[in-house]
Amino acid sequence: MRIDKLLANMGYGSRKDVKKFLKSGRVTVNGESVKDGKFHVSPEEDTIEVLGEEVHYKEFIYLMMNKPPGVISATEDLRDQTVIDLLNEEDAIFNPFPVGRLDKDTEGLLLLTNNGQLAHQLLSPKKDVPKTYFAVIDSVVTSEDVEAFIKGVTLDDGYKTKPGKLEIIKSGTYSDIELTITEGKFHQVKRMFEAVGKRVIYLKRLSMGPLKLDENLDLGEYRELTDKEVQVIKNYLEEQK
Repeated sequence: MRIDKLLANMGYGSRKDVKKFLKSGRVTVNGESVKDGKFHVSPEEDTIEVLGEEVHYKEFIYLMMNKPPGVISATEDLRDQTVIDLLNEEDAIFNPFPVGRLDKDTEGLLLLTNNGQLAHQLLSPKKDVPKTYFAVIDSVVTSEDVEAFIKGVTLDDGYKTKPGKLEIIKSGTYSDIELTITEGKFHQVKRMFEAVGKRVIYLKRLSMGPLKLDENLDLGEYRELTDKEVQVIKNYLEEQK
């Protein structure tokens, strides 16, 4: 990879900025000063330093966010705050995007990455990647609802959903439930409950495939996935082939 491209990708400025940077002699590769932006380096093998500080290059970034309500799952929006607006600059420079979407008022697990292939696999209908949600329902949830969800319910547009696993945590005037589905239709969880005459008043995503929301993350907080978590996701997708 060209040294100017690597440094630009790592947030050291535009190609033009990086060119000035290089000419000033502040960049070394394996201890030798490099001033030509076309100079090729191997990020895995070469030691690259800027002002004596080593550059640890990474191509992909994987972020787990506890998405807060009121923020939309998009890369940009003219009216509303997006999940990208919540990122620190050093993470935003990788141009990550949300994998799938959570409704504006929905909280919980959201994965952001710039690895398009992995994102595509996680969202592919062929993979049937399960997503588990916690929800509060405005009425009594019954065993009949559980059976209906197992069979699949017909949404307002006539679409019949794939089977969903509904678990009743607490049933009453307000019911607490967990629902696992393998699809991601628009407002799907809300529309599935509407199909059985009930309304979701609070919704939070707990997991996506093998990835579970880190309970230590407050609303609006995020962290990078560990290498182990990334590998678990990749292994999971490989097994789904």
